[in-house]
Amino acid sequence: MTQAASHAPQAAAAGLRVEQLGKHYGDVQVFAQVDFSVAPGEFVAIVGDSGVGKSTLLNCLAGLDTWDAGRIAHGSTDLGPLDGTQRALWRRAHVGFVFQAFHVLPHLDVAQNIALPLMLLSRPDAARVRHMLDAVGLAELGSRLPQQLSGGQLQRVAIARALVHRPALLLADEPTGNLDPTTAARVMDLLLAQTREHGASLVLVTHSDAAAARADRVLHLTAQGIAVR
Repeated sequence: MTQAASHAPQAAAAGLRVEQLGKHYGDVQVFAQVDFSVAPGEFVAIVGDSGVGKSTLLNCLAGLDTWDAGRIAHGSTDLGPLDGTQRALWRRAHVGFVFQAFHVLPHLDVAQNIALPLMLLSRPDAARVRHMLDAVGLAELGSRLPQQLSGGQLQRVAIARALVHRPALLLADEPTGNLDPTTAARVMDLLLAQTREHGASLVLVTHSDAAAARADRVLHLTAQGIAVR
């Protein structure tokens, strides 16, 4: 039994499958023949040189960007045939995404930003929001606006928002990049708890050796494809 399988619950969420994925910008190939899968309860880290397309790959996995070849499927859902609205509804229900640029809404306070996925799903849960605020060390800052926070605090808001609705697929782009080592370790604990306890599939892009070391598998992305490092 693999490490991921031993942690996945009986009613595990759907896994992710990527088959021969290719992406170009005009005549420039970003990557080609990317082929891997992520089981429920498994944590896969993706590493590679700057500019090789790691963030673009994550955007494709979330259905935020298009691709030129291959297939992406999450459980029984093939993302390719879905239109923009259908992909947005799928993301809303199943995906938690931690962006490098945070993407918090400036007119909402911290608690409201974290609660946003629950509100979009018509599942308001103030207790869950308070739990996530405490989990990321922001219990006293729920009423602050984003512009009153540091970069590291904004990163934690983005992570709490990505986890609050217990998504089946977690996509994280350098989630510890703005954090000190102690807070980074705490954030990785949160991501792994969601992965292990709720059977989520976690794909994390990182330059951090410490974050990658906690993965079940580390994959190296190049323009020609992807391989176990």
